[in-house]
Amino acid sequence: MKSVEQHIEDCLGLVAAQQPTEIDLNNAHGTVLAEPVASPVSLPGFDNSAMDGYAVRAEDVAAASPEVPVRLAVVADIPAGDPTPVAVRPGMCARIMTGAPMPDGADAVVPVEWTDGDTVRVTIDRPARPGNAVRRAGDDVAEGTVVLEPGSRIGAGEMGVLAAVGRRSVPARPRPRVVVLSTGEELVEPGRPLGPGQIWESNSFMIAAAARDAGCEVYRHGFVGDDPRTVMETLEGLLLRADVVVTTGGVSMGAHDVVKEVLSREGVQFTQVAVQPGKPQGFGTIGPDKTPILTLPGNPVSAFVSFQVFVRPVLLKLRGMAPEPLPERRARLTDPVTSPPGRRSYLRAELSSPDADGRRTVTPVRRQGSHQLSVLAGSNALVVVPEDTTELPPGTDAEVRLLPGT
Repeated sequence: MKSVEQHIEDCLGLVAAQQPTEIDLNNAHGTVLAEPVASPVSLPGFDNSAMDGYAVRAEDVAAASPEVPVRLAVVADIPAGDPTPVAVRPGMCARIMTGAPMPDGADAVVPVEWTDGDTVRVTIDRPARPGNAVRRAGDDVAEGTVVLEPGSRIGAGEMGVLAAVGRRSVPARPRPRVVVLSTGEELVEPGRPLGPGQIWESNSFMIAAAARDAGCEVYRHGFVGDDPRTVMETLEGLLLRADVVVTTGGVSMGAHDVVKEVLSREGVQFTQVAVQPGKPQGFGTIGPDKTPILTLPGNPVSAFVSFQVFVRPVLLKLRGMAPEPLPERRARLTDPVTSPPGRRSYLRAELSSPDADGRRTVTPVRRQGSHQLSVLAGSNALVVVPEDTTELPPGTDAEVRLLPGT
């Protein structure tokens, strides 16, 4: 059987990073930055108040106390965004709002809570050191500083930074478009009644969600039956909206494994990988534009594990990110596990939070069948059992891979 590493490498060989394009800031969330972004100005661009209060000369309030408060004349009211020049002389202050520019002569802000709040002659009962509650120009970012590097995923924080440095658009790699399709005559759309021998289709919902978790735009076509012509016509009709196609079902050795039957004629390769679950796999390209296609087994857990191990790195590479495996942790097994010889097992499990010493335990779920989908909802990790190992006893320091969202 083919090794896990070799199949990952073969799948990665199907794709290259998406070409960068200029993307409007409104649509940039979830994309990956293609060039460095530098700030054209210092942030903040001017000294401003960090609090609502009074802009003062620190020396004027140095001796203030509850017993002997200081009283200062309020000579101005400065709201945020007010460009009116204001100067504070000895014995004077200016009422100031958060974000408003500091007036000339003032070097500290007294919070309103330290005063009686008067707007004509304010009483201050605590001292304020120079710089108190003042945001200095350039405290956050100096002009010309690179604030985001290429390869940065643009999340909520990055969106805020881009807007703060005045970017209306950014050169970024767009989110890959993933089309998800399941096959099987036994499948029925959820919400519709079941007939004899039928099941509600779940794989496409699960794989579509996993692709969204990986940062992609997803089109869930749903499913088709086992008619070869219908399968091929459906796939051909989906290619215009796909950067990559992911299918589930019909890739094993059965008489009605239609995906394998149809796509083998197109040059898609089908193989058996030394993995448990998910041994039957397919990969290749279809259509005039050589659209990558990855075909996964139909058993739900096999499809889920296959996505995380083989498909997720491909999607990361398309996004312009390092095609790394799921994050690794080490944890102590609470229960024994077994694995077939010569195959790497990925066992669904629940990883604990770190204890006071930073140690974790991991508990494999009781039901590890490739059809037993319900246990996925309670799993946050995969215990990895190497190919040359058939069992791990309790207490073993095991390799654990974190599932997305953990």
